[in-house]
Amino acid sequence: MDHIIFDVMNTRVTFKNLPIHELSKFAFKDVGVACEEFKKIPGVDECIIIQTASRIEIFTVSNTENIDSPDARRAEGKSLILNQVKNTWISLTTLDEIDVDHFDQTIEVYKSDDVYLNLLRLGSGIDSFVVGKQEVFDEIVQSLAHAKSAGTSGTILNKLFENVIRLSTRMRDTTGIAKDVISLGDIAVKLVDEKAGLDSKKKILLIGTGNSAALVAKCLNKKEFSYDITSRTLERATGFSTIVGGNPINFDDALSTFDKYDIIFVATTSDYFLITFERIRLVMEAKKKGKGTLILDLSDPRTVDEGISALPGIKLLFRDQIAEIYEESVKDRATIVPAVEKIIEKELPVLSARMKRLDA
Repeated sequence: MDHIIFDVMNTRVTFKNLPIHELSKFAFKDVGVACEEFKKIPGVDECIIIQTASRIEIFTVSNTENIDSPDARRAEGKSLILNQVKNTWISLTTLDEIDVDHFDQTIEVYKSDDVYLNLLRLGSGIDSFVVGKQEVFDEIVQSLAHAKSAGTSGTILNKLFENVIRLSTRMRDTTGIAKDVISLGDIAVKLVDEKAGLDSKKKILLIGTGNSAALVAKCLNKKEFSYDITSRTLERATGFSTIVGGNPINFDDALSTFDKYDIIFVATTSDYFLITFERIRLVMEAKKKGKGTLILDLSDPRTVDEGISALPGIKLLFRDQIAEIYEESVKDRATIVPAVEKIIEKELPVLSARMKRLDA
């Protein structure tokens, strides 16, 4: 039977295989407590968790395990470290029964060199939610610091993360991938600020729980603006707010109080008009004179009917007005990615060799 010896295992759920509003179900309320629980698994010596609005990643150091993992429900499978990691993860979260049933299909599991590759791609910024953005690199640094402080990491993970941080810093500096990074959310919030002014007194609504909505939310969070978040279901809005931010409200309630908002960002993946003239006509006609509402529709295709511009006090902007700036930024970043990948290809075997020597 084929066997493999590994030191490091990475189990993860990210925005690439799950909608952001669903990620909250897999997130830990207290990352430090979760690390301690994973360390209680027999054979697990170290644990670091990276948890952001777009990913939950668990890194553990353990001993030898068979490459063929039996079903966790069978007696011979219950003791395997991978299956115990899964069971512990489930016990620490609020997953629905359907999520538990599909847990194996949802999470990704990597070992040895694949773990090192994942961390280098993360640290360099090429696998970030926004390519080149600083946030995930900062999370790697902070996760290591917290794990060291709590005593949940040890020789192997400390050395791995320290090497990744050092290499990532060099890659980011030499390639310029982290220079002048702007997201769709940054540009959208800046445009709205220029057109209507954004401050803590403005009442803001964000419609949508997808990637574009998350980028807007992150920018609003950074500027410390409070905002309501809504989606076609309250469950989605609540899940999104748990992991990203915002105050979740029912979609029908948002429509019935449309006139109360000064700024409305619409960033959905709907294939029909969510906001139409007839849907908001009555409430907007009752809006106080002199109090305008600026609506920016970032959806592609559009989900706000242009006809609402005929209603008093409404100023309507579309994604087209920022698309050129955003696409230029994405294009610039995309030309740098191959250079980063080339460095990773060269450094991965070196990092792998370092880790093997450390293990020996």
